[in-house]
Amino acid sequence: MKAQPYLFFDGRCEEAIEFYKQAAGAKVEMMMRFKEMPDPQPGMQPPGSEEKILHACVLIGDTAVMASDGECGGKANFQGFSLALSVKDEAEADRVFNALGQGGKVQMPLTKTFFSSRFGMLADKFGVGWMIMVDK
Repeated sequence: MKAQPYLFFDGRCEEAIEFYKQAAGAKVEMMMRFKEMPDPQPGMQPPGSEEKILHACVLIGDTAVMASDGECGGKANFQGFSLALSVKDEAEADRVFNALGQGGKVQMPLTKTFFSSRFGMLADKFGVGWMIMVDK
């Protein structure tokens, strides 16, 4: 058994994936649009969503993160969790933190802690929470 994050961007999924490719080196493993759904079910496709993302899977490091545009209502809400990203060194922590923080909000600047030489928290421009830390 494994647990994987599944993020609903409510209409901005493709934009988010492109952002994560640049900011965190995400690699698209799979992406399907609503118009490509093999067996459409009534009420499953929001009106006008043909080009929106029904389901995607991206790799961020070794972790698969799944994503969708969901209901395409434009009101994504990411509360009560953060994605923790462990990096190999301080330079990578700085780079990834600054890239993910573009257009977002820093909640705790990168700093030395008792458990990491660099640790910081932010919400990216989509509202997804991130905790960046250097592995010991």
